[in-house]
Amino acid sequence: MPPSHDIRFAAEHPTAAGHFPGNPIIPGALLLDEVMRLLAAAGLSPAMIRSTKFFRPVRPGEVVRLTWASLPGAVTFECRMAADDAIAASGTVEVGPAAA
Repeated sequence: MPPSHDIRFAAEHPTAAGHFPGNPIIPGALLLDEVMRLLAAAGLSPAMIRSTKFFRPVRPGEVVRLTWASLPGAVTFECRMAADDAIAASGTVEVGPAAA
């Protein structure tokens, strides 16, 4: 089973008020920032996002399960909705040498 980590942005997250009023979603850049942070916390050295595809919006309060697999010089990742296993985003991150 690949490594995983659950991500949850609070229902009252500050981006909810402006992105978008009346229909809040978590900005893709914020989701990717959390992916990069969690990969670094797992001992990887994320350097650059090579590619990302967004499949559905993530709303404040929803739980997303991040899974990843290591490749030579890269990590592939998926963000799936915990509620129904639908893919919210996937992509590839370039990684450098492991952090000491």
